Amino acid sequence: MRGTVAGLPTPHPLVYQLPAVYLGEDFIHRFLGALDEVLAPVLLTIDNLPAHLDPRTAPEDFVAWMGEWVAAGPTAGQPVEQRRAAVLGAVKRHRRRGTRGGLAEAVRLEFGTEAEIEETGGTSWSETAHSPLPGPAGTPPRVTVRVRVADPDAAGAERLRRLVAGEVPAHVGYDTELLPLEDAS
Repeated sequence: MRGTVAGLPTPHPLVYQLPAVYLGEDFIHRFLGALDEVLAPVLLTIDNLPAHLDPRTAPEDFVAWMGEWVAAGPTAGQPVEQRRAAVLGAVKRHRRRGTRGGLAEAVRLEFGTEAEIEETGGTSWSETAHSPLPGPAGTPPRVTVRVRVADPDAAGAERLRRLVAGEVPAHVGYDTELLPLEDAS
C-alpha cells in the first residue's frame, strides 16, 4: 500500500498554481505544503505508471497485485525475481494450461525443478461422433506428477496438490508425490 514518503518533493507544488496575490500568505503555504506531502507519492506513481505496470520494473507490492490481475498470484516466500517471471509469462502459460508442457512449466516456476509427469491420456481428432478416446480403453484419464526436491517436508505437498489441481483439466484425476533428491537414480 502506498503512503506518504518523508522528504519526497512534489514535482508540481500547489502553491505555484495559485494567483500571485496568494504567494505571500504563510497559512496558504503551510496548508498547500501539507497537501503536497500527501499528493507527492500519487504524482510520482502517475508519472512512472509505465514502469509500475511492467513486472520487470514494478515495485514488489505491485508485482503481487499484477499477479492477481493475470491469475498468476505469487506464492509467499518466492524470491521476487521468480514472482516477476511468473507475472511476465502468465499469458503465455495460460495458453498452454491443461497440457503436459503447461503443467511442467508451472511446476518449474513454482518449485524451481523439473517434474516427472506420467499421463494416461492423449489427444485425437475425428469427424465421426462417439469415436474412441485416446489412451487405454476403459481407463479414466489420470496424471501423476513427481517432484524431486532437497527437502520434501519444507516444499509442501499441499502446495504441489493445489498447483496440479489448478493446472490439469477438471475431468482428469491426478496424483502428486514429493520425493527427496537422493532417491533419483
